[in-house]
Amino acid sequence: MTLTSTQTNTGHITLTPEVPGVSPETIFKIGSFPVTNSILGSFIIMLVLVSIGIAVRTSIKEIPGKFQSFFEMIIEQISDLCDQITGDHKLSRTIAPLAITLFIFVLFNNYLGLIPGVGSIGMLSLHNGVYTIVPYLRGGTADVNTTLALSIFVVIGANIFGIISIGAWNVLNKYLNFKVMAKMVKNIRKEPTQILIAPITFFVGLLEIIGEIAKIASLSFRLFGNVFAGEVLLASMSALFAFALPVPFIFLEVLVGAVQAFIFATLTVVYFTLAAQTHDDHDESHATHEAEHPAEIEA
Repeated sequence: MTLTSTQTNTGHITLTPEVPGVSPETIFKIGSFPVTNSILGSFIIMLVLVSIGIAVRTSIKEIPGKFQSFFEMIIEQISDLCDQITGDHKLSRTIAPLAITLFIFVLFNNYLGLIPGVGSIGMLSLHNGVYTIVPYLRGGTADVNTTLALSIFVVIGANIFGIISIGAWNVLNKYLNFKVMAKMVKNIRKEPTQILIAPITFFVGLLEIIGEIAKIASLSFRLFGNVFAGEVLLASMSALFAFALPVPFIFLEVLVGAVQAFIFATLTVVYFTLAAQTHDDHDESHATHEAEHPAEIEA
């Protein structure tokens, strides 16, 4: 939350809450690199998560206690949920750690803005004759740069995972389908219609490239839009009614923050699962589904 000042006749400065801006504020610079409050908040969260991870890792015992058993139960439930998406337990064990890490990181960033003092405690800055408090901390997911970076990481990481899983040639053929063009040249005498079908299929592969860009936009702007809208809503309610009324909206943002973190993690699992499949695998699984559920196809 940004606070602006007004000077009264007595000389006192009164700070009033203002709707936060889209752009993060620079706190200090390392050389020519500006460190914004969203970057600072994200790094603090990473430090906290790494510290918790090290503490949990060093306290793991062969015979688990109640605390360890609780977390093992949660991880098992998440692994089962990943199995429902991937359909392969081995694949789930590979993707689940990344999905859990992203879920926790996004969740903590979503909740950072709900902590009292975050967004309101900062340094006083004079700009155009108006005093403004620049908050020291801000939730990383309220900054589109952070959500965009996370989305690019997920999409590029999914394609790298696909190269490792099915090979670079199969991944390349998802976007530039040389297989279908080679098949057209080979079977053009037997199937003359291939001269029309093959270019269309090749063009559909090019649309996959646009689809990857759309994934980045979808992941980043969905997360940023929901979190930033929550910040604006809470700031507006706090400006109008400082007590009691904002409380239900805080609980709403707690729910929205958890849902958005879950969606981001689930889509990560989906993208990595699709990247580990060839078009032939997808067609085979679709044919198997039709054979096992003929009633659904007829309906």
